[in-house]
Amino acid sequence: MPTFTVDTGAQQYPVLVERGALARLGAFIPPKRGVVFVVSEEGIWRMHGAAVEQALAGRPWRLILFPGGEENKRLAQIEAMAEQMVEGGGDRSSLVIAFGGGVVNDLGGFLAAVFMRGVPVIQAPTTLLAQVDAGVGGKTGANLRAGKNLVGAFHQPLAVITDPGVLATLPEREYRAGLFEVIKHGIIRSEPLFRLMQQRREAVLAREPDVVEQMVAESVRIKCEVVSQDEKESGLRRILNFGHTVGHAIEAETGYSRFLHGEAVGLGMLAALRLSELAGRIPAPLREEMAAVVRAYGPFPSTDGLTVDGLLARLRKDKKAIQGAVHWVLATGIGSTEVTADIAEDLVRHAVASIL
Repeated sequence: MPTFTVDTGAQQYPVLVERGALARLGAFIPPKRGVVFVVSEEGIWRMHGAAVEQALAGRPWRLILFPGGEENKRLAQIEAMAEQMVEGGGDRSSLVIAFGGGVVNDLGGFLAAVFMRGVPVIQAPTTLLAQVDAGVGGKTGANLRAGKNLVGAFHQPLAVITDPGVLATLPEREYRAGLFEVIKHGIIRSEPLFRLMQQRREAVLAREPDVVEQMVAESVRIKCEVVSQDEKESGLRRILNFGHTVGHAIEAETGYSRFLHGEAVGLGMLAALRLSELAGRIPAPLREEMAAVVRAYGPFPSTDGLTVDGLLARLRKDKKAIQGAVHWVLATGIGSTEVTADIAEDLVRHAVASIL
């Protein structure tokens, strides 16, 4: 399996995609680092922690477990974990390993970004969603009641260690949720990846190793390429928000308790595709072809109780809105997009209403 590189100009680091890669984790820790703190969730650690323990043998390290879930992705957890780091001998020579899904990657990265004004982090994503999205690119953050990831920092890791083998133990719903991020990468940047998801659905859902490795590797390649060109989302990196704009609003409006992140992004992509059609960027048959692939990897949780007005209010508070203007990522074809803030509100209303 390949190793990709993120090169932001200021920093360069490897993204290893390889079955059994967790065994090589220790090789990416600089020799003069102090206590290593592994941030994880209890369920992840119970299933896969032994591989990390073996990789860290002979090094001083401590385990920090916290309750997972978007509802616990809050600043209170950052404070509690930072206190544990101090109690465990943490200092400016320490290093954090974020070992888990997207919430762990986001919070563990944020913890590293702010502890002692910044210590290194290694991302070791264990869910499909984290492997193809959250683990790569240096975005870290926590949620506020007002919205998702409204506090955070860009903090690039020393390395990203991605082991597709751990996906075999992922619960079915979490695996499917991650597939929506894979489809997103196909829509925005890779027609071959989109066709893979369109034509090999049964193999994808069966988690056939060759298909899983293709999905992860191509998604990681795209993410590395985009981040290398635009580290802090001032231009090209905005295309990675396809489906996230409405998806984040759905998560916040339902209290981060009904939808998994990938599920919300999936519905958000359906809204974005409808908006792309309404705005004249794609014809109806192409929109339906792309939407059919998204829907094929459902089902989605109920949208009962969600309203167009409620979601629009959330959109205006999203961190990607600038002076109240939402920048939309629209599909212009399979593998191509456009970013624009020049979209009439009535079109947005129709697009959002189409998924409720």
